[in-house]
Amino acid sequence: MTGKTVHLAVYDTYADWETGHTTAHLTQHGHTVKTVAAAADPVTTMGGVRIQPDLTLDDVQPQDSALLILTGASLWDTSDKLAPFARKARAFLEAGVPVAAICGATAGLAREGLLDDRAHTSAVSFYLAATGYKGGEHYREADAVTDDDGLLITAGPTEPVAFAREVFARLGVYEGEKLDAWYRLFHDSDASAFEVLES
Repeated sequence: MTGKTVHLAVYDTYADWETGHTTAHLTQHGHTVKTVAAAADPVTTMGGVRIQPDLTLDDVQPQDSALLILTGASLWDTSDKLAPFARKARAFLEAGVPVAAICGATAGLAREGLLDDRAHTSAVSFYLAATGYKGGEHYREADAVTDDDGLLITAGPTEPVAFAREVFARLGVYEGEKLDAWYRLFHDSDASAFEVLES
């Protein structure tokens, strides 16, 4: 089912730790995660892991996806090589398909103008301000933010668990008490939350 396919952008210097919770739990709950790169060649993450992408950006269309995930990477701030991923995010948002961006990917979206009118967060406000974007008034001091129309999720680099929580809420992976319990277990190490998840 295309509605269950989630596309994960991968590129050199991809920040490994930022989407582990998200992709693992999506896969465990019936979603298929497909990796997407600019080209068909393998990419190497910040942690030195080589990934052979499933698809290229040209292969991916919003109507075939439930969500596009963009992670941080050094390349967001050192070159314009990842700009095509921000442009793909624009296509997703314009088609009404959600996008989730964490860490440096938020700066890429800011440069593309996608945060000018949407509630969002990132590492710190001045990190995004340095991009010259016009969305400063919509910046939120929060671990992770889903904008008002539910299409854009953003988070800073230290919040992979909060990022995952917002994705799960958006895609209906966990809801209500179970969503809260998942977050308490993985963010707060609250062992009592495990029983709620297993019920």
